[in-house]
Amino acid sequence: MNYSGTMTNLVHLNLDSNSFNIDDMRFTAAFPSLRFLSLERSFIERGRLFANGVPNLPYLEVLLLSTNNFNETLPMEAFTSFHHLEVLDLSDNNFFGSIPSNIKLLSSLKAVSFSKNNLNGSLPDHGICELKNLHELDLSDNMFGGNLPECLKTLSSLRLFDVSSNRFSGMLLPSLIANLTSLEYIDVSHNKFEGSFSFSSFSNHTKLEVVELISDNDNFMVETEEPIGWTPMFQLVVLVLSNCNVNRAKGSVLPGFLVNQHKLHVLDMFHNSIQGKLPNWLIKNNTMLELLNLRNNSFCHNFLMPFYRNPNIWWLDLSGNLMIGVIPKDIQKFLPYITHLNLSRNSLEGAIPCSISDMWQLETLDLSSNQLSGEVPTGLLTNLSELSVLKLSNNRLHGEVLSGNLSLGFIVSIHLDSNYFSGKIQSAPNKTSTLFQLTVLDISNNLFTGLVPHWIGNSTLNEFVARNNRLEGQFPCGIASLRFLDISENYFSGTIPPCLNLQIVEHLHMGSNLLTGSIPNSFRSMFSILTLDIGNNRLSGTIPEFLGELSDLRILQLRKNKFSGSIPKQLCQLTSVSLIDLSSNSLSGQIPHCLKNIARPTYQAFIESSYASYTRHSFYNYRSVLNKEFHIHDTDNLFETQDEITFTTKTLPLFYKGGILNIMSGLDLSCNKLTGVIPKELGLLTHIRALNLSHNVLAGPIPLSLSNLTNIESLDLSSNDLTGKVPVELIKLHSLAVFNVSYNNLSGKLPEMKEQFSTFTKESYEGNPLLCGPPLEYKCTTEQQETYPFNEEERYEKWHDVDMTSFYGSSSSTWLVFMFGFAILLYINPYWRRRWLDFVEECLYTCYYFFYYLGWKISMLFRK
Repeated sequence: MNYSGTMTNLVHLNLDSNSFNIDDMRFTAAFPSLRFLSLERSFIERGRLFANGVPNLPYLEVLLLSTNNFNETLPMEAFTSFHHLEVLDLSDNNFFGSIPSNIKLLSSLKAVSFSKNNLNGSLPDHGICELKNLHELDLSDNMFGGNLPECLKTLSSLRLFDVSSNRFSGMLLPSLIANLTSLEYIDVSHNKFEGSFSFSSFSNHTKLEVVELISDNDNFMVETEEPIGWTPMFQLVVLVLSNCNVNRAKGSVLPGFLVNQHKLHVLDMFHNSIQGKLPNWLIKNNTMLELLNLRNNSFCHNFLMPFYRNPNIWWLDLSGNLMIGVIPKDIQKFLPYITHLNLSRNSLEGAIPCSISDMWQLETLDLSSNQLSGEVPTGLLTNLSELSVLKLSNNRLHGEVLSGNLSLGFIVSIHLDSNYFSGKIQSAPNKTSTLFQLTVLDISNNLFTGLVPHWIGNSTLNEFVARNNRLEGQFPCGIASLRFLDISENYFSGTIPPCLNLQIVEHLHMGSNLLTGSIPNSFRSMFSILTLDIGNNRLSGTIPEFLGELSDLRILQLRKNKFSGSIPKQLCQLTSVSLIDLSSNSLSGQIPHCLKNIARPTYQAFIESSYASYTRHSFYNYRSVLNKEFHIHDTDNLFETQDEITFTTKTLPLFYKGGILNIMSGLDLSCNKLTGVIPKELGLLTHIRALNLSHNVLAGPIPLSLSNLTNIESLDLSSNDLTGKVPVELIKLHSLAVFNVSYNNLSGKLPEMKEQFSTFTKESYEGNPLLCGPPLEYKCTTEQQETYPFNEEERYEKWHDVDMTSFYGSSSSTWLVFMFGFAILLYINPYWRRRWLDFVEECLYTCYYFFYYLGWKISMLFRK
C-alpha cells in the first residue's frame, strides 16, 4: 500500500478484509491521531506483526488484528508503546508461547482477547492480575495449563471471563469466582478441572447472564444445594452445565435455584444423571426459552407437556432418559414453531400423533429407540417440507411406509431400521419430489419385499442399508456413488451386476443372499474398499488374483460359497487386512507361506465420523466490546453408518461393530480341502486374535512358532491329520481362551495343566488315541513320554535320524531269537536234523576244495 499524504485528524480507520503485505503496517504513520484501527482478515503473509518497527500511534485506544497469519510470540513490548490502549484483539492467529508478564504495563487495557491461538504455559501471577481496569478477558481455545491463579479475584471490574477449551486443571476455586461480582459472562468449559464447585459462589452476582461449564472428565462435580436456602440475586439468560455430575452427593436432584429463574433463553444440562420428574414448569416459567437440552439424564414418569403455549422453543432434546407414557396428541399446540425435536432412547409407547405432521417448521425429528407402535402418520412423509432428518429406528412401528407417495421435500437422512415395516418400495418417486437430495436411507431389519427400484441406483444416496429384509431380484445399476452399501440377508439372486458404480465404495455387504456366478471384474475398480463381504452365497469359480490389488482392504469375507482352486498368493499383498474368512468352500492346495504379511494395519479405518452437524445456538446476543458471540460448544452430529460384520471366533459367530474392528484380527480357512503342513510363518502373525484351520487335510506337526501368537484368543486346528506332540511352548499364550486339536493323529504327553491350559477340557483333545495326560483319562507311561524327540518339527522333517544304540540292540535280539528257534526245530525233528547236517557237510567240502584250488592257482602264478 502506497500512501504519501497525511490525514492528521483521522481517528477511526477500518481496513478489514483486505490483502496487505506485512510491510504495509508502515502506512499507519500517516495517521498519527488514530484512536481506532481495525485490520482483521487483512494480512496475507504469515510472519511477524512489527517486523519493520512499531508505528507511532500515541493516541491509539482500540487495535483489532484478529484472523491474520501472525506466527510468533506475543510482541507485548511493542504494544506497551500504545500508552492509551484499551482494547486489544489478537484472536484467531498463530501466536505461540506464554503471556509475557510485562502485559501489566498496559494498565489502560479494558478488553483483551488472545483466543484461538497456540499459546501455552500457565498464567503469570504478576501479569494479567495487575490489569485492574480489565472488563473483558478472553483466553479461550489455546493450550494454557496449570491452576487458575487466585490473584484473578482482584479483577473486580471483570464482566467477561472466558478460559474455555484449554488445559487448566486443579480445583475451580469458589473464592476466586465469589469475588468477581461484576461478572456477566463466564465460560470455563472443556478444561481438566477436578473436585467440587459450589454454584452458590455466584449468589451475589447481580449482573450474571451467561454461565457455561462443560466438563471433560468424571472427576468434576457441581453442587447447587449448599448452603441450604441460598437465594440467587441473578437472572440467567444462558445456563450450560453439561457432564458436571450435578448434585451427585445429593442424589442428583435438579438444581433448586432454577425455580427462581424467569429469563432463561438456553438451558443445557446434558449428561448429568439428574433424577425425578420432567421439569415442564421450566417451559412455563421461562417464556423466552428457546433451547432446552436435558439429554442423557434419568428423568422418569409420564411425558407431559405444560398447559402453556411457548412459541419461542425451537430446540427440545429429552433423549436418553427414562420417560414413559405416550407422546401428547396435541404436542403441536404447545410447540408450534419447533425445528428440532429429539425424544429418542426413552420408553415411550403408543402411536406417533398425527399433530406432529402439522409442525411445519420441523427440520429434525428423532423418535428412535422407544416402544412406539402403529403406523406412521401419512402427513409425516408428505407435509413436512423443511424436514431433513427423520429417525424412527428401533421401535415397533409397522405398515407400508415406503409404498405410497414419497414426497419428502429436502430430506437428507431417513432411518427406519429395526421395526416391522413391510410392503414394497415405491417404484418411482413423485415427479415434484426432491427426493434425490436423499443421502442416507436405512431400512434394515424390517419386512420389506419386492425389488429395489431403479431410482435407488440413480439417486444421490451415499449410504443404502437394507440388511435383513425380504428383498429379491437383482440390485439395480445406475450412477449412484455409494460409499456404504449393505443388502445382506435378503433374497437377491443371479450374478453380481457388473455395472454397479463401485469406485468410491468403502463398505460392500452382499452376504447371505442367493447370488451365483463368479466375482466380477468390476470389483477391480474398488480402490477405496475397506470391507468386502460376499459370504454365504452360491458364488463359484476361483478367487480372483486382483483382490490382492485392493490395498486398503481391511476385511475380506468369502465364506460359505463354492469357490475352488488354491488360495492365490496375491492375497499376501493385502498388508492392511485384519480379517480374512475363506471358510466353508472347496479350496485346495497348500496354505501360502506368505500370509505372514497380513494382519498388520497401520491406522484406524473404522472410526465414527459425521457427515453433517447441527449447531445449537440462541438468538440471544451478549453485548461485548470484543464482539464476543455467545455460542454453545457442542453440536448434534449425524454419524455415518458403522460397519458391522460376523466372524466366527471362540466357536461362536460373533458380531463386531464400529471401532472394535480396528483391533479385531483373524484368519479362518476352515472347512476346505487344504493339504500340506501348517506354515511356520503363521507364527509371525503376532497381532492375530483368532486362527481357524480346522476341517482340512493338513498334516505334519503343530509348528512351535505358533507360540509367538501372543494376542491369540482362539486357536482351532481340529479335524486334520496332524501328528507329533502338542508343543508345551503354547502354554505361553496367556490370552488363549479356546484351544481345539481334536480328531488328529497327535501323540505323547499333553502340556501341563497350568496357565490357560488349565481351563481346557478333554473335548479339546478327543479323537487322538495316542495322547495322554490330564485332562484326558489316559495316564502316560515312560515309553509314551519318550517315544519322540522334543522337537517335533525336526522329527517330522528328519525321520531318517535313528538312535543307533536302540537299532543294534534290537537287531541282536532278533538274531538270537531266530537262532534259538532254529536249534529247537532241529532237535525235535530227526529228518530235518539229518538234512541240515548233510547240508553243512557238503558246504564244508565245497569250501575246502574251493580254497584248495584257489591256493594252487596262486602258487602257479608265482612260479612263472
